[in-house]
Amino acid sequence: MSGETANGQTYDFRHAPDRRGTASVKWDVGEGELPMWIADMDFATAPEIVEAMRRKLDLGAFGYEEPRDDYRQAVADWYATQHDARPQTDWMVFATGVVPAISSIVRRIGHVGDNVVVEAPVYNIFYNSIENNGRHALSSDLKRDGDSYNIDFDDLEAKLSNPLTTLMILCNPHNPIGKVWTRNELEHTARLCLKHHVILLSDEIHGDLVLSGPDYTPAFSLKAPLNRQIISLVSPSKTFNLAALHAATAIVPDPDLRAQVARGLNTDEVAEPNLLALDGTIAAYNEGRGWRKALIAQLRSNRENARDFIDRNIEGLSIVGGQATYLMWIDVSALTDDADAFTDEIRRRTGLVLSSGSVYRGDGNRFIRLNFACPPNMLADGLHRLGTGTKAYRSTHIKQSDRSPYKPRRF
Repeated sequence: MSGETANGQTYDFRHAPDRRGTASVKWDVGEGELPMWIADMDFATAPEIVEAMRRKLDLGAFGYEEPRDDYRQAVADWYATQHDARPQTDWMVFATGVVPAISSIVRRIGHVGDNVVVEAPVYNIFYNSIENNGRHALSSDLKRDGDSYNIDFDDLEAKLSNPLTTLMILCNPHNPIGKVWTRNELEHTARLCLKHHVILLSDEIHGDLVLSGPDYTPAFSLKAPLNRQIISLVSPSKTFNLAALHAATAIVPDPDLRAQVARGLNTDEVAEPNLLALDGTIAAYNEGRGWRKALIAQLRSNRENARDFIDRNIEGLSIVGGQATYLMWIDVSALTDDADAFTDEIRRRTGLVLSSGSVYRGDGNRFIRLNFACPPNMLADGLHRLGTGTKAYRSTHIKQSDRSPYKPRRF
């Protein structure tokens, strides 16, 4: 095996399992196409997790299960050691994934016709959970400030103070822009939610993937009374590439709010683990620290290589944000304000499959999102395709008179 090393163990981040022809959503693409869109890593998960799952399968009996103290203790220990924030075990409620939990909580908090505040551009599935359940997505759009985004707290308070607003969904860290909210920003947001009697639901699925700067702050770690309105949703799925495990934990400090959440999850039948969910999660949190450390090193290297390549070789693209996640938010506004058309043409010309930023709303129509969580040779292939496709797009769509001298950007 080759790859990154942690605690004397070498993990393989140089090779990708071949998922073509399987049930993989990401790799359901045409011959010769390269998918770098959905938030799904092209690395095999930690061997410690695979071994724990293998032991479970060897048992050969798969009856009903429910989380025990060892599950809750594994979650608590992980957040204490990795993020210096230990939740109490009685704050926890199991859920079959972060997205099912979000949809259940949307249904449980408030009523049909209520507003749910988001901060666009933001993870597109939030809109599905809100609008499919008869609520209105009310965005306090993030303000672009050079190479980053910031919260417009005046606008946020105006949206939270609307009498029909009952819930806010926060992405912490933020997908797709990779922003790590500071403790002060979280406290300010929580304070406004408390003031206006709005529940703050924090999706923290990318919390283990901070690549630079200060670590993320779990919302559940805010002090009382700010945590009275807070629900944190955590999961090992992004960290360890375990999306199909369908395991997450709602961490809710307030007992009354926790009872609401638990009732909603159980009513919606999204509170029971599958045969591998508990064993996989416990192994990830108890035995996956070395693998995560090695992963972060590989992701940092990939990010810097991608930034350097785009910076030096692809005219018209610039990178915004990026302290966390393995998702690169790329500004294409120098070329187009139609990200859908741009990504469609890149795919048609080169076979590279990217996410159009328009699905995240806000100013996303001027952005694309690239997943760089893959072996270095695959990343190099994707970047080459992106450069080739962008050059062809420029030659076809940009008039010579509209072009300005290209100046590489440094980050």
